[in-house]
Amino acid sequence: MNAVNQSELLVEITKSVVDELRKHKLLSEPSRREYVPVNISARHVHLQQDHVSQLFGEGYRLTKMKEISQPGQFACHEQVTIQGPKGTIEKVRILGPLRNQTQVEIARTDARKLGLNPPVRQSGNIEGSSPITIIGPRGKVELHEGCIIADRHIHMTPADAAQFGVSDQQKVSVVVEGEKGGLMGQVTIRVRDNYALDMHIDTDDANAFGLAGNEELKIIP
Repeated sequence: MNAVNQSELLVEITKSVVDELRKHKLLSEPSRREYVPVNISARHVHLQQDHVSQLFGEGYRLTKMKEISQPGQFACHEQVTIQGPKGTIEKVRILGPLRNQTQVEIARTDARKLGLNPPVRQSGNIEGSSPITIIGPRGKVELHEGCIIADRHIHMTPADAAQFGVSDQQKVSVVVEGEKGGLMGQVTIRVRDNYALDMHIDTDDANAFGLAGNEELKIIP
C-alpha cells in the first residue's frame, strides 16, 4: 500500500472512530463560551475637535488620564458640566479619542434630573436625539441633538463571536446572579476586529441588578 492510500485510510479510520464515540456520547463537543466580563459606563462626553476649542480654548488638547476597557479608548483629565431644561450635572468625564460628532451619554436617572427624554441608542447614532448644553471653563456648546442613553451591549472580536455562537447586532439576554439578580434583555452584540471582550451597562442597570463591575455574566443567545 502506498503512502497516499495509507494516509487516506488513516483519515477514514479516524473519522469512523470519532463518529462512533459521538454516537454513543463518549466524546464531548467543544465547549461554547458563555460568560463575559461586565463594565459599568458612567455618564460621559465624546467631543469633536472644534467643540474642544469652544469649551477649553483655541488649540487646547485633551490630556489622557487612563486607558479604559476598549483598545485605543481612554478617560481624560478634563471634565465638563452638562445642562438640560431642569438642571445641571457637574464633573462629567470626557472620553477620548476625538469623535467626528460630539455626543453625551447619560443614564435615565440623569435624564430626569436634566429634564430630558433621550432615546436608547448605540453610540454614534445621534440623529434625532435629545438636545443638551455642554459647559466648559472657556465656553459652552449647545447641541440640537447628541444626547442618548447607551444601549446595553457586548464588545467582541469575530473569533469571540464564533465561540459564543452569536453575530454582530444580534440581541441576546444576560443572566445576572446574586441577591438582586435577574435576566437582562435587549443586549446588543457588537463585533469588530479591534474590540476587547467586554459588556457595557450604565449606572442605572448596575444599581438595579446590584453589580459592581467586576463580575462575569452568562450570555443566552
